[in-house]
This record gives sequence, C-alpha cells and structure tokens, in this order.
Amino acid sequence: MERPAPSAIPATPGVYIYKDAGGRIIYVGKARNLRRRVLSYFRPADQLTAKTAAMIGRAAGIEFLTTTTEKEALLLEASLIKKHRPHYNICLRDDKQYVMFRLSEREPFPRLEIVRRMKKRDGARYFGPFTAGLAARETWKTIHRIFPLRRCSDRAMKNRQTPCLYHHIHLCSAPCTGEITAEAYADLTRRVTLLLSGKSTELVDMLKKAMEEASENLEFERAASLRDQIRAIEKTVEKQAIVLQSGGDMDVLGLVSMPDGLALGVVFVRHGLVQDRSAFFWPGLGLEDASELLWSFLGQFYQAERSIPPRIVLPYLPWEAGLSKSALAVDSESALVAPHASASMGSPFLVGGGVTPCFLGEDTLDAAKSADSGAKPVRAPSLMEQAAALLAEQDRRNASPDSGEDGETGQEALEAVLTELRGGPVRLTVPRNEEERHLLDMARSNARESAKNRRDASLADKLAAVFHFDRPVVRVECADVSHTGGESTKVGAVIYEDGRPLKEDYRVWNIEGAGGDDYAALSIWAKKRLEHGEPWPDLLLIDGGRGQLAAVHRILGEELAADEDGRLPFLLAGIAKARDERGHADRRAGNVADRIFVPGRSNPLPLREGCPELLFLQVVRDAAHDFSIGRHRQARARQAFSGELRQLPGIGMKTAQLLWEHFDSVADMKAASLSRLMELPGIGNKKAEAIMDALKKL
Repeated sequence: MERPAPSAIPATPGVYIYKDAGGRIIYVGKARNLRRRVLSYFRPADQLTAKTAAMIGRAAGIEFLTTTTEKEALLLEASLIKKHRPHYNICLRDDKQYVMFRLSEREPFPRLEIVRRMKKRDGARYFGPFTAGLAARETWKTIHRIFPLRRCSDRAMKNRQTPCLYHHIHLCSAPCTGEITAEAYADLTRRVTLLLSGKSTELVDMLKKAMEEASENLEFERAASLRDQIRAIEKTVEKQAIVLQSGGDMDVLGLVSMPDGLALGVVFVRHGLVQDRSAFFWPGLGLEDASELLWSFLGQFYQAERSIPPRIVLPYLPWEAGLSKSALAVDSESALVAPHASASMGSPFLVGGGVTPCFLGEDTLDAAKSADSGAKPVRAPSLMEQAAALLAEQDRRNASPDSGEDGETGQEALEAVLTELRGGPVRLTVPRNEEERHLLDMARSNARESAKNRRDASLADKLAAVFHFDRPVVRVECADVSHTGGESTKVGAVIYEDGRPLKEDYRVWNIEGAGGDDYAALSIWAKKRLEHGEPWPDLLLIDGGRGQLAAVHRILGEELAADEDGRLPFLLAGIAKARDERGHADRRAGNVADRIFVPGRSNPLPLREGCPELLFLQVVRDAAHDFSIGRHRQARARQAFSGELRQLPGIGMKTAQLLWEHFDSVADMKAASLSRLMELPGIGNKKAEAIMDALKKL
C-alpha cells in the first residue's frame, strides 16, 4: 500500500481501518492522533514487526472514523473487532457470558438467581463470576439445601395458593403463602450473603450462638436445624482458602510464552477468595505481540457485560513497555512478569520516567533455589545488558506502531471505559505485595497448564488445527440442497458460532433453473451468497463430496480475491457420508465415519471417527439438512395448497400468491378478519367476503 498524504488523514482521535483489495477489513486500530499513528506504519520494513509488515503489504486502502475523545475511539475499536474479526487483530474468541449469582435487595422475599448479565443499578447484589455453569448450579443447589429460599418466579409466587413440593421436603420456606415473615426471610438472605461474600467464619459464629440460645430455650428442633446448617457450611467452604487478608476484589492476569503461542490466565478473586479461574491461548503469537495482546484483551474481555472488579492486576503495564524483538531476552516457555514481581529481579529500572519490565525465563526466577539443588541456573541479563536494550528500544519506541500509542499510555482512556461499565472506579496496576505476586504466579501456572493440555482447547482452536487455519474457527456456515425432481429447489444455510446455533441467522434461497442438478444449484447459490455479503464465516461447509465442493469452490475462486497460494479468505470444506463395503454412501444410523474434503486434496482429512471436531461438523450438517428439507416441504405444501385454493370461487393464481405472501399458514388465512383481508393490495369488500367464504369451505 502506498503511503497516504498526511493532509488526507485527520489529526483527531478515532479509528483507522485497513482493507485488502477485496474490500475486507484486515485490521482495526484506534489512535488519539490518527495522522501521527497511521503515518508511523509507513517506515522502512526493518523497523516494523513481521506481522505489521505483512499487513501493510496486503492492505489496499484505509478508512477513518473520527471520534471526539479517545475513550469513544476505544469503544468503537472493540466493537469493530468483535463484529468483523479482522485477520491481523488479536481477537478474543471467548465472548460468552460467565455465570453469576444475583440476589435482589429491593424485594421482600428475593430469590437467588443464576444470571449471565449484570444490570446496572438494579438494587441487586451479584456474586461471581463462575466460568463453569454446571459447577455454579451445583453450588446454587447446595445453598438451597442449607437455606430454604424460594425458587419460583415472581409471577408464580403471586398466583400460588398452596405451598409447593419444595416446602413439603423442607427446601423452601414458602413465603408465597405466608409461612415465613419478611424479617425471618431477610435473616436467611443475610446468611446467604455472608456465605457468598466469603465471611463463612462470621456466619458460623452467628449460627453457633443462635443454636446455643435455642438449646437453652429447649427449642431442640430449631437447634438441630442450625447444627445441620453449620455442618453443611463448614463442608462447603472447607476447600476455600483466603488469598487476600484484606478481603478485596480483583482480577489477576498472568501471561506466558509457549513454543506455539501465547497463553493468558485470569484469576478471579472476590472477597479475598479465589472465586474461579480461566485461561486463553492464541497460537502463532510471539513475545513481540505480548503488549498488543494485553491491550486487546482488556479492551474486549471486559466490554462483554462481565463482572468488573475495582482492581485489575497485570504482569506489567503494556503502555509503559516498548516491546520489540530487540528488547526481549527469553527462553522458550518464558514468563512475562513485572520488574518487581520477584525479589531476585531487583528494583525497577527507570528511563525517562517510565518503568520498563525485564523479561526473564521461568528458570531464572528460581535460579537461587536451583543453585542449592545442584541445577545449573540460567543467567539473568545484567544491568548493562538491560540498559543497552532499553536505550535501543527508546530510540524507536515513539514511532513504533506496535508499542505505545504515539507515545501515549492510553491507560486513562481504558480505565475511564471500565469505570463507566462497572459504575465505579477501576484501576489497572501491577502486583504491589507478596499476596498479589502469588496470585500472578497462580494465573501464569493456570495459563501454562491449560496451554500444554490441548484437550482443554476450545472447539474453535481444535477446528483450526484440523484445517491448518491461522485463526480459530468460530463461525461455521453449512449449506444443503433440497428438491423433488428438480421442483421447488431450495438451498438452506445454517449458522453456528462458538458451537451454538444462531437460528436468527438461518437463511434459505430459492434456486431456479437448476433442474435436478445439485452442482448447478450450488453454483447458483454460491453467487447469491456472495451478493448477500458479510458476515463471512470462518468455515463454509457444503453437504456433499468432491463434486459439490468443486462447484462452490469454482464460483468463489472466480469472485473472491485469493492469496498467492490460491486460498480463499475463509475455509471451504465438504462433508460426505462414509462408504460401505459396496462403495455406496453409508446412511445407517450411528455412522460416525463421515469424510471431510477440502479443495486441492483428493483424499479426505484424516479425522478420527467420533472425535469432537468431526461430531460437531456432523451436527452442523444434520441441522442444515433438516432446515433445507423442511423449507422445501413447506414450499411443496404451499404449492399444493395453492392449487386447491385456485379451485375455489373468487381465488385465482394471483390471489393465492397474494395470500401466501401475507400469511404464514392456512390457519392464519382462515383466522383472518374481513378488515385484515381488505388491507391486502387490490382486495375490496366484496372480494374479501368471497375469499373469507371460500376459506371457510376448506
């Protein structure tokens, strides 16, 4: 791409969008000063990272979206990345909502709900997040066994006349029928709050005191109930350990470099306890991408209406570290840590008022311990070596598009966005004491183990590995042809994203002129699909073998710009039934040996029978088949019924077609009022009466 004229670039905050020759978005970035930022990309190639040089080489044009503030630009950037998933951006594929508990404080008899979204200023307390929905539900059930809170909805509670079954088995206090007072129920919710807030010791002490009082008053049944509550609570929390004596809330992020990519772990600490943890992995990324990864993760992860704590602890501040290959001294599987994350690393090294982190191998951190055991320690960089790397980095840092933001930190803008989302102050910091450094090590260890154990990899990453794709396969689109003797030909397409069907995005195309030729029908559909445009899938799956796949690939190859190797910007594959002993398609129930074909390869991909990737593709194919054949049968039924309609007095071919355009079914037609029929184009009072009389005779 040619260097744009500086006068054509706004010198305001905003978002810049690089596009390739086909008009597809390949990179989205934000800047406080668009002109300065964009021009920094057009420098000698030896001053750019490999990824940036490749992106500029592929880019054919650039567009700008200006904003009034840097915060607006940050929000717009995250929104565009999530929507378009550009090839050269570091995208967060896991955008699912984590589970949380919600307990309203405005209702007299609140219930403990499991939710995935937080509502701002709704007068409720939220506890979480929990990354595993099943584990959260088991905790929810345990709490209800200890404390008999109501489970029914507000509507069911208002309309109930007698207690439900849960009350009879002592799992509900039945506030719906007045079996418990508001004060006593409030005492229950207060205990639940103490338990979920990590104050189990205070709760147990309170219950023991109440048990002793009940025993002294000869209320032995109530004392026994309190005793059982105490035992259940102690059993529930016996595995929990306090990691912050101050009882604070925070998320701690740990970053680890693996041989095949970067791994990031998140530890969720609530009320001083480790609530849960999660890990992410980006294959193909190196240490030069570490700062961009941290920045992108913060911008995308916390804008998905998640639980945001007041403090987010990072291994280092990416806006204070100019990261390039020349500044890194690491071994494989090295950890990225703040300069003061370990006592063995000494004090921070200050240059120009900023703190630049030191990047050491994992073994370096434990060099002193290794020396005692006879192991050979890894030498840490000396101060002179660190200074030389720092000074070299400072010379190129301001102009580097992969390090800071035009010399700006961007921290204030990001903190302002998170503060607005949380409804309270949010600070991005590095570890400040031994407790937080221990949590950082925990996050790193979790990230490392999850990355090594690829069985825990997401389905999107597994599909990417199967097809040797350079990014996770998140969005899958599958098309199938359905017709009867070449009549009423339909091509139905289903969409799956993150393994879940997006039924609102399902679509069916009417195909004319193909006769009974499936190849011709798919070729016509491929042209229509290209006209339909974005969003493009990561994988386009065709229900068929090499012939159907070749028909679609020919159209796509002619219309879409392919790279130098002739590859399309997304994956294309076909799924065909396995062959039986006679060479015919094996359609027997329970067959899990379907074959996956890709363009340019005569043999199917070597997928193991029953592996998760193949099973998922079979589910998608079956959904596409059911959808397309269902729409085809609807079309045939409409066609047959239209012939029956035309035999009725007052209804011809045009009137029958008009009815099908405005009504979804025969039942809707027969239920339509006279006034609704008169609303149809060209239908007057007499015509509407005739149609109504004719429909009643069906």
